[in-house]
Amino acid sequence: MTATDRPAKKPRKERKENADKRRKQLLEAALASIEHNGLAKTTLATVANEAGLSQGVAVFYYKSKNGLLTAALEHLYQHYEDHWQAALAGAAPDPKSRLLALVEADFAEEVCNRAILSVWFSFWGEQNFTPQYASLTQHFDNNRVEAIERICQEFFPENGDLKARELSEWIDTLTDGYWQRMYLFPESCSRQTAIDGTRAFLSRMLPDHF
Repeated sequence: MTATDRPAKKPRKERKENADKRRKQLLEAALASIEHNGLAKTTLATVANEAGLSQGVAVFYYKSKNGLLTAALEHLYQHYEDHWQAALAGAAPDPKSRLLALVEADFAEEVCNRAILSVWFSFWGEQNFTPQYASLTQHFDNNRVEAIERICQEFFPENGDLKARELSEWIDTLTDGYWQRMYLFPESCSRQTAIDGTRAFLSRMLPDHF
């Protein structure tokens, strides 16, 4: 075979784009497999089947089931964080508008629907047994709580660090609780129920602002 007969190698940029596409395809398929099969029954084979790829491709990119599922959880968290950060960036600059934007973003259909909630709770139920899941959860949850706390500090300009920290933790706990109720009791708790309930809580905690 001469040099001209050999198939041309794809440019490095194109190879990287194809690899990134395959990785994302596998991560989305992993989340779909967890929704359909549960976390325990999700395997490299079920993920490959969801993605329409061979199991060998999944092994090539993620080596093991644990590596793939850890990457899938990080992918899920990053999508969630990008969503609420975009909501903050698009809100008016006053703290009330930013806090409401963050709360309403938490219950948006894009990040809070029954399919996604089933995946979240599957991962959270395994945290005690999989340190990688717990580490990712702590990292991303801290980012959100700290963002809420920075907003809350603007409501307490004088020596309000403790109040802001407590309020941010309460808001985070409340919204997590609504996620759980929406998942377990969808007939009685909707996204609007959660938004209204969180607004009512804020009006009691910050009556001068809400």
